[in-house]
This record gives sequence, C-alpha cells and structure tokens, in this order.
Amino acid sequence: MNANLNTIREEGFRVLVNGLGTTGTVTFLRQFDSGSGNYTEEREKLFEGVTIDEIADRIQKRKAQGNKP
Repeated sequence: MNANLNTIREEGFRVLVNGLGTTGTVTFLRQFDSGSGNYTEEREKLFEGVTIDEIADRIQKRKAQGNKP
C-alpha cells in the first residue's frame, strides 16, 4: 500500500509541475497548509462584544468606500 501511495504522490507532483510549473505548484500546495493555533478561540476574542449587525455595517461601509470586506 505504501508503495502505491508513494507512486501516486510522485506522479501527482510530476503532473502538477508539468501543468503549473514550479511556482504554480508551490502556490497550489500552500493552499492546503493546516496552519496553527485555535481558530475558534481567536475568533471569539476578535469578535468579543461585536454583534452580527455591527459586522454587517462595517462590511457595507467598506464596500461603499470601494474596499473589499
């Protein structure tokens, strides 16, 4: 089974590099980084005391200014 997984992994990299180039392959693979920390705890601290209506208002104001939310 491991031999098959290694073969599939090697072939996958080969296909990615051939199709996307080295830079494109690295960019593609970086999308799958699991990151670190605890997103739930960080989000709770970031938005502590902020209502959904306040968040929506902030988004609307940024859109009106021509900025992405």
